[in-house]
Amino acid sequence: MNPRLLAIILGIALAISVGINLFAATAAVTALSGQRDIERELQTRRDGERRPSARELLATLEPETRREVRRALREAGLRARPDFQAARQARAEAVEAARAEPFDRARVDALLATSRQAELRGRERLETDALAVLATLDPEDRQVVAAILAGRSRGGRDRQADPRSGSEAPRAER
Repeated sequence: MNPRLLAIILGIALAISVGINLFAATAAVTALSGQRDIERELQTRRDGERRPSARELLATLEPETRREVRRALREAGLRARPDFQAARQARAEAVEAARAEPFDRARVDALLATSRQAELRGRERLETDALAVLATLDPEDRQVVAAILAGRSRGGRDRQADPRSGSEAPRAER
């Protein structure tokens, strides 16, 4: 083979190889930086949608007001606890009944209804007591604490029962 022809072929192969490598490197950098941007945007959205926990909300109150509100909300939680425990228990029994042979749909349905009713009683107690607390606050503090009526936060102690172990387990992301 002619050395000049060999040099031309090798030069073309080198140029093609450099072009392919540059394309691959550019694609990799673009993909990685794009992924970081997407992850950052998703995190920003999640942070924006997250309701602050009760602890975070109450941290902005004056110390004396914060103590009184915490005490009242703790007492409300303790009053509602039996209802939530009954709801968890009925739901765990419903899961076990659904696994049993023969399947008794009426029993499972009744247990789930009992669970829902107990949960509603507990929520009603909490909300009624929260309204009583809100009624005692001045308008600025009420603005802050009213966010507890928005429902559960996505962090902190948002938990549900694990029917397999009978213990509390973190709630999975939806």
